[in-house]
Amino acid sequence: MSLLRKFASVGSATMASRVLGFVREALIAYTLGAGPVSDAFYAAFRFPNLFRRLFAEGAFNSAFIPLFAKELQGGGEAAAQIFARQVLSVLLFALIALSAVAMIFMPFLVATIIAPKFAAIPEKFDLTVLLTRIMFPYLIAMSLVAMLSGILNSYRRYFLAAISPVLLNVVLVCVLLVAMQNGKNPQFVGIAMAVGVTLSGALQLGLLLHGVKRTGFHMRVGMPRLTAPVRRLLWLALPAAITGGITQLNLLVGQIIISGSNGAIATVNFADRILQLPLGVIGIAIGVVLLPELSRALKEGDNQTVQTLQNHSLEFGIGLTVPAAMAFMIIPAPIVALLFERGEFTRETTMVTAAVLAAFAAGLPAFVLNKIFTPSFYAREDMRSPMWFAGVNAAINVAGSLILFPILGVVGIAIATSLAGWVNAILLGGLLYRDGQFRPRSTTLKRIALILVGSAIMGAMLTYASSLAGAMLLDGSLLLRIFLMLAMVGVSIVVYFTFVLLTGAMDRGQFLTLFRRKRKI
Repeated sequence: MSLLRKFASVGSATMASRVLGFVREALIAYTLGAGPVSDAFYAAFRFPNLFRRLFAEGAFNSAFIPLFAKELQGGGEAAAQIFARQVLSVLLFALIALSAVAMIFMPFLVATIIAPKFAAIPEKFDLTVLLTRIMFPYLIAMSLVAMLSGILNSYRRYFLAAISPVLLNVVLVCVLLVAMQNGKNPQFVGIAMAVGVTLSGALQLGLLLHGVKRTGFHMRVGMPRLTAPVRRLLWLALPAAITGGITQLNLLVGQIIISGSNGAIATVNFADRILQLPLGVIGIAIGVVLLPELSRALKEGDNQTVQTLQNHSLEFGIGLTVPAAMAFMIIPAPIVALLFERGEFTRETTMVTAAVLAAFAAGLPAFVLNKIFTPSFYAREDMRSPMWFAGVNAAINVAGSLILFPILGVVGIAIATSLAGWVNAILLGGLLYRDGQFRPRSTTLKRIALILVGSAIMGAMLTYASSLAGAMLLDGSLLLRIFLMLAMVGVSIVVYFTFVLLTGAMDRGQFLTLFRRKRKI
């Protein structure tokens, strides 16, 4: 399977999750709007997510996949299974201990870390404490899911791990639909969603346990022991954990800064949900596939494959991200209105969310570049360079947020996040280039230049089309707005891909192969 087909496999699964995520967010917007219960839910959900990304997606997998690949290649399946079982035992023990302590001291954590300004509204504060306690077991399930995903990805079985997040959205959509039909009060809906989050974690864990078992890989838990391979994992994971912690600290600082403004946290989450569609389909697909592929090529000493992987990832990422960012910056309000403006989600909320989306979109290419560059460090077991750069990223983000929020409100948080993302991408790419670990080929540079030209042409057409549609994009009937958006986006996509395929900015052969494969499915 080619690299682009692997991206497409993960991307299609992630697309399904993101589309259902839109449905989920639209239902939350309709049911709760940008109010106190939605603020409490998003603040509570972010906390277990922080540790999930810190222990699982960030630190753990970044260190686990290269070491697992080494065990698999050096000692075979038997050695890899022993290593995985040792890691599983230590990981599970640590997660249970952390969760127990966190749930006991949750009021203190909410008052000092999660949303300090909620303390001024006792009902909102108490609800956040309750929701966080209900959802914290999700951390245990999802950290184990991340480990199982790393095992499957090392065997080049990417799809099952990528499709499992769909279960979170399926469960929450069902909860929200039932709540809407029965006219439940907002607080009950918030509690039901929290229970649904934890239930979805158990379902995802069960799905991946089944997937790993089908490979012939048997997971068993024993007494936790700090063996030499586990100590090596922890030594590599420490700087990656700090990197992940700094990244999540950025999100928490932003949340703390805006927590005194009612509805601000929910507004940022609604904008971020839209941004996550291209970021998930493109950036996460690249990150998931690239780390095990690079680890394998480096273990084999195949530098030509390493360079090819990085160049093709760069072309693929830029080729799909730049036009998406262009669309989000040109027509953010019609997109937000079409997806969310109904029920408790008002026109005023639409305009604020649109401004936040446009600001986030300016950093979208940088966020994807970070997904491309970071695996190159982790595959070489260099966890410290991304850690230092993440520190710079955090300093810029925090300073920018503190300066811009009093001036621009919640939009200032998004601007600071985008600026910090670009600085981080430049630092990562610059170090790889300086050390000779990544050299963009002349063909790649030419293709990127043509992609930028094609995106500019597409942007000009989208601007002209939106001016012709005028107020109908916001105030027309739902069917009219859907038709106009589909027509505008459809024409823009045709113009862009016609340009990049005719000029060679994208490989026509690979693109048509992907298209034919999707048609067969």
